[in-house]
Amino acid sequence: SIGCDDYLGSDKVIDKCGICGGDNTACKVVSGVFKHTLTNLGYHKIVEIPEGATKINITEMSKSNNYLALRSRSGRSIINGNWAIDRPGRYEGGGTMFTYKRPNEISSTAGESFLADGPTNEVLDVYMIHQQPNPGIHYEYIIPGDNVISPQLLAHRRPGEPLNGQLGMPESTNHEDEDLHRETDTLTGQSAGTFPVIQPGRFPSHQPENQVPAVQPPRQNREYNWKQIGKTECTTTCGKGSQYPVFHCVNRITHEEVSESYCDSSTKPIPEEEACNLFPCPAFWDIGEWSECSKTCGLGMQHRQILCRQMYANRTLTVQQYRCHHLEKPETTSTCQLKICSEWQIRTEWTSCSVPCGVGQRTRDVKCVSNLGDIVDDEECNMKLRPNDIENCDMGPCAKSWFLTEWSDRCSAECGDGVRTRSVVCMTNHVSSLPLEGCGNNRPSETTSCNNGPCAGKVEWFAGGWTQCSTECGSGTQQREVICVRKTEGNFDVLNPYECSYLEKPPSQQSCYLKPCGSKWFHTEWSTCSKSCEGGFRVREVRCLSDDMTASTQCDPQLKPEEKEPCNTQDCIPEIDENCKDKYYNCNVVVQARLCVYTYYKTACCASCTRVANRQPGFLGRR
Repeated sequence: SIGCDDYLGSDKVIDKCGICGGDNTACKVVSGVFKHTLTNLGYHKIVEIPEGATKINITEMSKSNNYLALRSRSGRSIINGNWAIDRPGRYEGGGTMFTYKRPNEISSTAGESFLADGPTNEVLDVYMIHQQPNPGIHYEYIIPGDNVISPQLLAHRRPGEPLNGQLGMPESTNHEDEDLHRETDTLTGQSAGTFPVIQPGRFPSHQPENQVPAVQPPRQNREYNWKQIGKTECTTTCGKGSQYPVFHCVNRITHEEVSESYCDSSTKPIPEEEACNLFPCPAFWDIGEWSECSKTCGLGMQHRQILCRQMYANRTLTVQQYRCHHLEKPETTSTCQLKICSEWQIRTEWTSCSVPCGVGQRTRDVKCVSNLGDIVDDEECNMKLRPNDIENCDMGPCAKSWFLTEWSDRCSAECGDGVRTRSVVCMTNHVSSLPLEGCGNNRPSETTSCNNGPCAGKVEWFAGGWTQCSTECGSGTQQREVICVRKTEGNFDVLNPYECSYLEKPPSQQSCYLKPCGSKWFHTEWSTCSKSCEGGFRVREVRCLSDDMTASTQCDPQLKPEEKEPCNTQDCIPEIDENCKDKYYNCNVVVQARLCVYTYYKTACCASCTRVANRQPGFLGRR
């Protein structure tokens, strides 16, 4: 194996500083992050890359609408200059080749970057074309340290060999040759992130100063010699490539090729690079990547950059578009659709009105549904087209009715005449309304008479014990028997009340209140039956009210009075019209033939036609 010093068996390699046999201490890494907040649009300088810099990495920390730009100190634009955005690719500048990367605008979140192996032969300035807030720019490069050139390395340095990370060139080399050398280095297949390595055989080897060169025999005495037998293939088919002569060891007399060991390797000619295929390559359309779709759903637009480019000397240049007129120009805009837009769907019908009378509200369920049928956030749909999910409803004016409780179970008197009571309140037909006045003068009675049988009495006014309160809760009444009796020995004889009228009669009734009732069921009177015969129904409104006559939910559902019941279940007795009779015995045939629609048959078979008309409303039509 050959070391970087071109000696067989040498284990020397080039370190990260580009020094053959170095220990990585002859250079230093410069890195940082540019995070300044910028306000003005346009070009803003980020960092200066000094002459001799290697392993250059300029990377945007996240994707943005900003662009990186590169310019030489002499003012020559290298990448993205003069407000023209270049395609990602490889661009020569500052004595090295820069790789410009711009990740996919839709699928990637990574930012732009410049990468170069170096070394640079002039100062370069990195800019950012500012269009939106700066996400941060990371920069890093390696520069040579102090006192890194050893005398031994200077003694063995050849033209084009790395020196302290820089590529030295002979003074006589013109700029075209310099570019040619750079392009040739690129073509050797070096990967990004490595330093140029001089290929063996490219330059003449040098003997160490302390070594005496071996004496070569005279040329005419040598039987074998080096001979050029051809050239390598041109590196490109157009646009200036390079090729090298190929030398083999041959017999001087027979010109037969033999093993290279027969020839003196020190006399082997150095293959010098030659230009080839100098004619320019045809111009072509350089097609950029599509931009993001202008809409996240539905039909949108996307754009891409189309440039006319031409390659020469391993460099792709932007040229005037007329040079690509022989080719059909690709479209710069296109329609796009990432997905079908979501749409509004009404999932339920309108609910019942929130009130039985007056103005209330009703609702329905409205959802935003994707094209896959999934319910998504409302923002996915067009809010301007959203159907209403709530609206007012008018159930008409609220009527007023008397609401009643059931009669109390207990009679106010244990015997004789007494009363049972109930509560009566006037309310509108609305659950949340408070008691109101204005139901009219037809107030239902709050008491009704009751009698539990005759009572035993005594002479003079005799007051019995108070009965139980007429209600188990709330306000009620208590009764007691007050009679006129005459006391006899061991017995009482009941007299007419007038015989005790001169005496003050004790009260026979008083109010009572045992405890608060809490909530109780109230109901209205039954409505009129819907039919007069053959089974109809009647209805009433039932509500649960608390002690203060407001709506409540605390009533026992098992005790709720019925709101609807059948009525008038008896059969209807048709009225017999003496003037409507069948004049023929076979009027049933007239009915079957549906002739009752004619006036003659309707009169001749009046009874039969009338019966079928009553069973089937609308059977008799007009003719």
